[in-house]
Amino acid sequence: MIACTNRLKHFFGFLLLATLLVAAGSIRAEQGYTFAVVPQFEQRKLYAIWKPIVDEVAKRSGIRLKLVATLTVQEFERELAKGSFDFTYTNPYQILRESKHQGYIPLLRDNVPLTGILVVARDSPVRSVAELNGKTLAVPSPNSLGASLLLRADLEQIHQVRMKMLNVNTHSSVYLNVANGLADAGGGVQKTLAEQDDNIRNALRIIYTTRNMPSHPVSAHPRVPKHVRGALRKALLDMVTTAGGRALLAEVPMTQPVAASIDDYLPMQEWGLEKYWVEKAR
Repeated sequence: MIACTNRLKHFFGFLLLATLLVAAGSIRAEQGYTFAVVPQFEQRKLYAIWKPIVDEVAKRSGIRLKLVATLTVQEFERELAKGSFDFTYTNPYQILRESKHQGYIPLLRDNVPLTGILVVARDSPVRSVAELNGKTLAVPSPNSLGASLLLRADLEQIHQVRMKMLNVNTHSSVYLNVANGLADAGGGVQKTLAEQDDNIRNALRIIYTTRNMPSHPVSAHPRVPKHVRGALRKALLDMVTTAGGRALLAEVPMTQPVAASIDDYLPMQEWGLEKYWVEKAR
């Protein structure tokens, strides 16, 4: 009788634990997950591009998602370092750094490489990188990968050119500042330059291009259950099978999404970029 009673206690204890775990999962599912995007564009444009994508992913996967957009890259980096976001779209070096702390897990990326660029105004007399020594460089954030970290590393290590940084918070602001003569040059990436209005693109000239890098990953915090991570990745990958889905992703732009892992980004550890990372920007 005692043995039977003990077995019943263990059974009901296990049943209670299972019920609590299911309830906890249900609560999390009801609350949904955050999906944060690094502010490459001003907030209205970012929402216009990403809200339809996040809504479509939620519809396809059955995951409740809330789009989160910070005003500045610095604010985004601070929250990323705290692990505030469940899912996130970041630059590659941000996710590489946080893999050692929060452990964000890359899920997918665009197969088209990321390239940093240095732009000047189309009517600028500057024709070579050497002419920019000591001049002003507008950047979207000191810690932007192609637009600042790798670009500055190339300028100093390859061309012996040092420039004065002007942080203007977004890629769009970089191009506006250069086009309007408020900065001698600006750092950006091919993808964000392609997203600018024709009048801005036509007012700029690219005078330097960095080496290729793997593109921005969509990543998940390790607290997100594996099956949820898988469902979100599948939904994004499946979007390219329809014309409407391809059109939405093209706005990022992400034209060739493929599965990703942290291994894709490990080679960047050898690029010496840590020297240019600005801790106070976090």
